[in-house]
Order: sequence, then C-alpha cells, then structure tokens
Amino acid sequence: MQGRDRIDAMLASGQLERVPASREHADTLIAQAGRHVELARTGAETDPTGAYQLLYDASRKALASILENQGLRATSRGGHLAVLDAVTAQLDPPLGQSLRSFDRMRRRRNGAEYPRSDTPEITPDDVTHDMVKAEEFLTLATKVLDQMSPY
Repeated sequence: MQGRDRIDAMLASGQLERVPASREHADTLIAQAGRHVELARTGAETDPTGAYQLLYDASRKALASILENQGLRATSRGGHLAVLDAVTAQLDPPLGQSLRSFDRMRRRRNGAEYPRSDTPEITPDDVTHDMVKAEEFLTLATKVLDQMSPY
C-alpha cells in the first residue's frame, strides 16, 4: 500500500488512531459534505465567511471519509493537517496536486475564524473560487472510496 510507512508513523505518534472501518460512516461524511457545499452556495452573498467555513468543513469531511472507510481517524493531536497528510501519503502520486489547495483553504478559514486586525475579509468571490476545490475533494473522495481497502 502506498504511504504505509507514513501512516504507520502517524499511528505511532498519535496523529491517527484506528477505528472500525466503516463505509457507512464514510458515506455519511460525504453526504454532509455535499450539503455543506450547497449551503455555502446559497449563503455566499449574504454570509461569505460562514459559507467559506462550510466549504472548508465540506473539504475536510470529504478527505476524512477516505480515512474512515479505511478504519483511520485523525486525533486531536494530529488535527486537520493529519487528515491531509494521511490522504496525501496514500494518493500522491498521482493526486497530490489536487490536494494542495486544502491547506491553503485551512489557513484562510483559520484567518477568518481567528482574525487579526489586518486579516482581509472573505468575499463572495473567495467562496465561488474555492467552491470548485471543495467539489473536487468530494469527487475525489467518492471515486477512491471503492478503491481503498481497510488499513
């Protein structure tokens, strides 16, 4: 399995934990992510910051669904970056380029969630731009769920 050494290291360091592999839970996360994208679409003009947070959560849940399907889950120690690291270890190559925008979205969302005085506000255009990325994460996760076996 591609990325096995990285996954084993993440398990050993406590960034990931083993859970029962569950396609049902993975599908639930995918469904939630899809609803988040739709809500973000309808709220982009009236509440771009809230819409962006939904897009980021949709992206995170889509990637986390891949791990849940395998019986893996990020811990509080690993956080959201552990989700990205674990999925990237297994899918890069060939899909690493598709995953790179997740960390940028995470940083942008964190800036909105914990703003400094010089943090630019999220605009409807930001939401529209990254909605495409969130939809790509959903498509990616949906495709690989059937291809990746439990860890």
